[in-house]
Amino acid sequence: MFSASPKVGVDIEALSGICGCISIACWIVVFSPQIIENFRRRSADGLSLIFIIIWLAGDVFNILGALLQGVIPTMTVLAVYYTLADIVLLGQCFYYRGFTLSDAQPTSDEEAIVDATTEESPLLAHDSTAARPISRPTAADADRNGRSSSFSSFHSHLNQVDATHLSPATPLIPSTKPAVNPPAVPASTSASPLRTLVLNTIALILVCAAGVLGWFISTRSLQGQQFHDASPDSESESKAIHFDLWGQIFGYLCAALYLGSRVPQLLLNYRRKSTEGVSMLFFLFACVGNLTYVMSIFAYEPECAKLGRVYKAVQCEEGEWSSEYRRYILINTSWIIGSAGTLLLDLMIFTQFWIYRKNVK
Repeated sequence: MFSASPKVGVDIEALSGICGCISIACWIVVFSPQIIENFRRRSADGLSLIFIIIWLAGDVFNILGALLQGVIPTMTVLAVYYTLADIVLLGQCFYYRGFTLSDAQPTSDEEAIVDATTEESPLLAHDSTAARPISRPTAADADRNGRSSSFSSFHSHLNQVDATHLSPATPLIPSTKPAVNPPAVPASTSASPLRTLVLNTIALILVCAAGVLGWFISTRSLQGQQFHDASPDSESESKAIHFDLWGQIFGYLCAALYLGSRVPQLLLNYRRKSTEGVSMLFFLFACVGNLTYVMSIFAYEPECAKLGRVYKAVQCEEGEWSSEYRRYILINTSWIIGSAGTLLLDLMIFTQFWIYRKNVK
């Protein structure tokens, strides 16, 4: 017996654990920026409700598939947390928007009516031209209208006269208030995107560092206990890779729902020509979480190689390393498709952030 695994200077198991912990850290905080954004705006109109519902359905199938298939613990923990976080975000959407499944936006006529309404607008609008018939003006009407307009003009000029200094109790002090208010200085538009980029980068670095620290602490606490109570044969048998039909079915249903969940959000952004109300950090954490999630799956070390590092007499047989690795990837293909495909769709949403950046108020 001899080892058929490639001799590389990287601990595959450690790489998988680090990527998995970073993925968990990203998914723990992924919904926080969007929840804070909704709370700040007192609105959840930027998110597609269908997007959240389909995502929640995908997470439910993810849990079922992960439990039945017996995938790595990282994937099961993430699936449970996804579901809980989806429920929180969905509850927030229902709170701000009411119990509706529609993502309909107000039409242009409705927006024009809302924009035209001011504090000086009457509560009940009357259409005086429709209520009275149109008649030809007479000479008397012209004379009466002329006197009325002259009186109205005189009355408006009189109201603009400040008679405060005519009172002997009020001293004549020149007013320091300018006659015309200067235009407000607009905020610097060039510093805002840079500031956002810096803050998002710092937040991402801190979350990734927290994931690495979590892996280090967990590894140190479990060091030396992995093979303490197991023999090579029993350990290899207990962790043998098996194929579960229903686990695979739920896994592929989960992948299909994940891929379809981003479509309503992409369409909503396209119809609105804006990404206002959508947190960029929300999708940034999702991208990094999916990327490290896929990397943790690919960074798999077969059991024969793990046992070989502990028991020197145990080595992988010829072709055993590659055969077990291919079987492992095949079993986890649905989860790879779901995460990698979602990553590509999230990049399309980032493209919309760039295209519609000038439409964000």
